[in-house]
Amino acid sequence: MHTWIEHTAEQELQLEGESAEAVMAEAGEALAGLLGEPEPGPPVRCEVTAAAADLPALLAEWLNELVYLADKGFLTERVVTLSLSVGPGENESHSHQVRATVEGRPGMPRCLVKAVTYHRLQLEQEGVRWRGRVVLDV
Repeated sequence: MHTWIEHTAEQELQLEGESAEAVMAEAGEALAGLLGEPEPGPPVRCEVTAAAADLPALLAEWLNELVYLADKGFLTERVVTLSLSVGPGENESHSHQVRATVEGRPGMPRCLVKAVTYHRLQLEQEGVRWRGRVVLDV
């Protein structure tokens, strides 16, 4: 589940899921909806990896990778698979990693995402649910 909250020149994405992986996958699908529809044609699969020191930063880096693909003309439509590797602690650089297979097609984004910010960034477990939040500079 996700919700977009509009701000001046920003879009805040609030996420909820049963696991950190579910929140990350939902973030990818939400971003796909924001970026728009690709050109017609057969879908293509692409492998995406990102690494960061902690889970919130990993959420931002994951979305940065999808924004980068969109800037290069590949619009993600769905997340096929996604797995997380969680390292031993926050002191080690890039100890957390996401690996995903996404499916999409060529196209240009209808919404330009300038940056995935660290402002109000969140990815944490609250009880049995996981919650995430990320702000995009658009």
